[in-house]
Amino acid sequence: MSETSARLLRLLSLLQTPREWPGSELSERLEVSRRTIRRDVERLRDLGYPVQATMGAEGGYRLVAGAAMPPLLLDDEEAVAIAIGLRTAAAHAVDGIEEASVRALAKLEQVLPSRLRRRLGAMRTATVTMPWSAPTVEPTLLTLLAATVTNRERLRFAYQGAGGQESSRHIEPHRLVSAGRRWYLVGFDLDRNDWRIFRVDRITAPVPTGARATPRELPTGDAAAFVTNTMHGLAPTYRAEATLHAPIGQVAARLGSAADLEPVDEHTCRLRGHTDTLEWLALRLAVLGCDFEVHEPPELAEYLRALGERASRAARIVPEPVPRGRPG
Repeated sequence: MSETSARLLRLLSLLQTPREWPGSELSERLEVSRRTIRRDVERLRDLGYPVQATMGAEGGYRLVAGAAMPPLLLDDEEAVAIAIGLRTAAAHAVDGIEEASVRALAKLEQVLPSRLRRRLGAMRTATVTMPWSAPTVEPTLLTLLAATVTNRERLRFAYQGAGGQESSRHIEPHRLVSAGRRWYLVGFDLDRNDWRIFRVDRITAPVPTGARATPRELPTGDAAAFVTNTMHGLAPTYRAEATLHAPIGQVAARLGSAADLEPVDEHTCRLRGHTDTLEWLALRLAVLGCDFEVHEPPELAEYLRALGERASRAARIVPEPVPRGRPG
C-alpha cells in the first residue's frame, strides 16, 4: 500500500469519529502539512465521502451524511459488535429484517480478518437461539412511528386490544420501547386524556396528522420504566400466606428472595409474600420437600388441588409391560 493510500485510510478513520477535527490536529496526528490535509480531504470527496469543512482561523473537518452510504472503517471490537448485532437482528421481532441482516452479515464476514472470523465462529458454535413465535412488526411501521416521535407529530391509528376489541386512537407519540421480542409505543391518548402504552404489532392504519404534539413529561421520567410499571400494574397481584412444616433454614435456601419467611418454632415457619403468577408459586411450594398449608389466596389452594389431582391420576396409570423377544 502506498504512503498516500495508507494516510487516506488513517484520515478517513479519524473523520468517522463523530466530532469536528481541527486541521492543525489532523496535521499533527498524520505528521503532514495542513496543505496535504486539504488535498487528502479533496481526494476523499472525489471518492464519495461527504467531508464538510468549516471556516475560521483553525478550520475544521467532519464527515456528514451524504446521498449514498460510503464504505466504513471499523476496528476489531466494532466489527465484532456489529456482527453479533446482525446475528441477533436476524432472529428479532422486526418482520423482513432477517434477510437484510443475513446479507449484511455475509458481506461483513467476507472481509473480516481470520482472527475475527475465528472469534465469531466460536460465538456461533457456543450460541443457540431459542425458537420464538411472537408476532413480528413491519420495519416501515416502526420507521413511521419513530418519525412521529422525532417530529412531535400527532398520530391516528386503529388498535386491537388484548381481548380483540377494535378502537380508534388519537395520540401524541412519546417514545418507542423495545422489550425483548415486543415493541411498545408510549403516548398521550388525547381522547382519554391520559398516558397509554400500545403494542406495536396491534397497531394498524397509522396516519400522521401533521398537527404538532404538546411537549409533556411522563409520570415517570423514563419510558422503559413507565412500560414496566404499567405492565406490572395490569397484572393481577395476590397476597400469599402459608405455613411450612420445615425449619426456616431448610426452605430459605430453596425459596431465595421469592417470599418473606419468619420462624414459628424449630420445625415450622410462616411464608408471606405477593405474587402475580399463582402457577410459579404453587410449583415452588410443591418442590420444597415438606408439608405445608395455604392460608391465602384461595386461588392458590384451588390450583394446588387441581395440580394434585392431575399428579394422582398420572401416578395411577400403569404402563403396559414391554414384550421381551425370545432368545435366539
